[in-house]
Amino acid sequence: MLPPAADADQEDPTTQLAWPSSRRRESDSSNVLRDEPQAATAISEQDTTTPRKPKALRKRLSSWDLITLSISMLGAQIVWTVELGYGTPFLLSLGISEQLTALVWLAGPISGLIAQPVIGAVSDSSSSKYRRRFWVILATVVLVVSTLVLAYCEVLAAFFVDLFQVGAGDWDDKRTTRVANTAIGFAIVAFYLLDFALNGLQASLRNLLLDVTPASQLNAGNAWHGRMTHAGNIIGFGFGFLPLAKLPFFRLLGGTQFRKFCVLCIVILVITVWITCACHEEQERRKTSNEQGKLREIWNNIKVAILNLPKPIRRVCYVQFFAFMGWFPFLFYSTTYVGQIMALELDKEPDPDLATRTGEFAMLLYSIVAVIAGTVLPHLANRDRRLMAHKDDVDEDAELTRLHNTVREWKAEAARKGRPLRLPMMPFLLRNIWTGALIFFTVLTLSTFFIHTVAQATVFIALVGVCWAVAMWAPFAIIMELLKELSTKAEVKTHLGERRPSHSRTHSTPGLRNIRINERQPLLRRHSLDDFGNDSNDQSAPQTPVAGGTILGVHNLAIVMPQFVVAVVTSIIFRIADGSTDLETGDETNTYYGKNGVAWVLRFGGMCTLVGALIARMVPPTPTEKAMRRRLSEMRDLKEEMGP
Repeated sequence: MLPPAADADQEDPTTQLAWPSSRRRESDSSNVLRDEPQAATAISEQDTTTPRKPKALRKRLSSWDLITLSISMLGAQIVWTVELGYGTPFLLSLGISEQLTALVWLAGPISGLIAQPVIGAVSDSSSSKYRRRFWVILATVVLVVSTLVLAYCEVLAAFFVDLFQVGAGDWDDKRTTRVANTAIGFAIVAFYLLDFALNGLQASLRNLLLDVTPASQLNAGNAWHGRMTHAGNIIGFGFGFLPLAKLPFFRLLGGTQFRKFCVLCIVILVITVWITCACHEEQERRKTSNEQGKLREIWNNIKVAILNLPKPIRRVCYVQFFAFMGWFPFLFYSTTYVGQIMALELDKEPDPDLATRTGEFAMLLYSIVAVIAGTVLPHLANRDRRLMAHKDDVDEDAELTRLHNTVREWKAEAARKGRPLRLPMMPFLLRNIWTGALIFFTVLTLSTFFIHTVAQATVFIALVGVCWAVAMWAPFAIIMELLKELSTKAEVKTHLGERRPSHSRTHSTPGLRNIRINERQPLLRRHSLDDFGNDSNDQSAPQTPVAGGTILGVHNLAIVMPQFVVAVVTSIIFRIADGSTDLETGDETNTYYGKNGVAWVLRFGGMCTLVGALIARMVPPTPTEKAMRRRLSEMRDLKEEMGP
């Protein structure tokens, strides 16, 4: 067992817990210093000639705080299930053709290309403490309206047709046709509004997480976002199977199961969003003097974020592009794959309803596995508090002294127990976990060569939930920590620019040196401002506060762009793999039997994901991981110096 640290009674600020932990000993936990921009600024202000009030460190969030911050993702994902699980059957029931349905589904990538970058840029340009929650609430209002329009589109269509007195009455074919066409119009507009609002809501929730969460807890915050997303899938698909018409309240709503499910989703969404907005608020920013105008500033934010995207974040985007080249085929065609395997096993065309229910059951298992994996896997990346910064580490010498005393205490404790001294271990790096999940996805997709039964296909789809859990957590945790590092550089540089010349300096403000920041730099025995790349000649460091929301929107572009590529590639694969089958059999009525195109599409996605795994090896460790690795290296050196 590891010797206890001096602050062993404190709660680990990044512990991934399945349930809320107690708020006790909050005062003791203040000894753990987060690697925050405010902390860096406070340190650098110690040597100024004019006394200043240091900025307060961002408050550590408890597990309950992280839950309330992330619970809106659950509500948003439940609304997603309305579209993903039940959208196509509903549109077809209105009489929309399959070709027009495909055009409706273009709302997803189009809204992702527009909504997230624009909303991120607009909220970044605001200094208000409501800059993120305003968009959260606005998107929620649009979601409520669009979902209600979907639920009651036929009723609304009949109302407006009668309002304009089209047709003689219910028996008139002209009126019936006009009602059907109007309902289709309402449904298409509502689906586009739904997609834009959902993208805006999810983008704003991630921006809010970035604003209110300390850097050392971004791993935990993104893990909770992932868990809530998976839980939303389970709840959404689960409620979809329940006979809502038999429940007392829902009988009053009338209509089909789809209408009742829409109303239920709206109630859950409003409650979860209210919890998040009531429990958290952003910090008001200092207004910057910008005479270019609001629109010009927003446009510049987007342009700069795209053209000058930092190299580490750019690499994350490259990985996401190839990763979602594999994810979109799986998300779009996994249920169809189960139907094709069922046809292969039965050697005939299966019952369509049975094939659909079997595929949805496999996706339900996939969601359950994703929740379990999203709860367990983040423990592999837990931040050991013994390797975290301490509030007394005001300079290099203070940190080295603390580490020396700590290692000496551990050594004495181990000697009393007759055990060798064991230092803390580094957790798994986020990039390594991400790489492993991408490779595992590739292996699973290639296993389709050996899948011949529905049971095997169900296991395959369920295991992919492990990879999806990592996809909804690790890349977002990485990119948000990198954004915190950029923000740190910007604030430190701004502070140094505002300082008056001083003839004295302490260890906390070393002389400006031309240091090239890279992955190895944190291993050097250097603390304070050097850790943040204090280089007066570094033109790459941001001069203004980093537009985190805008960069997250650009990151989303790398996620949605593959959807356009996948649409073209999959059509070619289907033509090659399944096109000849219909010609040979002369039967174009089969949906599943005699077709194997989905398996080849999944394998294509798996190979793209393998490319993403190779690029993921070039993503640098996060700033927190670099700092932890440097301190562990110091401890090992001190252990060797002390001898056996």
